[in-house]
Amino acid sequence: MFMDLLTRLMGDTAAPIDRDDAELAIAALLVRLARADDHYDQAERDRIEQVLSRRGLTAAEAAARRAQAEALEAEASDTVRFTRQIKDRIALEDRRAVLAALWEVAYADNSRDADEDSLIRLVSSLLGMTDRESAEIRQQVLARTGLEP
Repeated sequence: MFMDLLTRLMGDTAAPIDRDDAELAIAALLVRLARADDHYDQAERDRIEQVLSRRGLTAAEAAARRAQAEALEAEASDTVRFTRQIKDRIALEDRRAVLAALWEVAYADNSRDADEDSLIRLVSSLLGMTDRESAEIRQQVLARTGLEP
């Protein structure tokens, strides 16, 4: 299952992916960010599941999607190609929501790490957003969630 999705995401042609595959790819990006600082803790897992629940999943479905995303993330070695392919298949507004979710996960463990910042900066650019847009989204996330910078 994951190899088929990875083949479609990483291939040179824009093979269509369905909504579930796109949501799984987004979840894998969240996991990749949480793992970026080599410290993937329960607060980050919980935050990923909260984000997934807001995207329309029940708590049990969100936990299962996170587990699937962990496996997919481990197999997807190239963040650049992976993210570019997502950009080509996801509407701009949803890409903004993805970036907001990444900021939420980055702050979930109350520690903002340079590796997480670097990955968000890369993903933001690959998703077609500027550093300024990313900073605005980060401020909105902090204001909305009450997370500490």
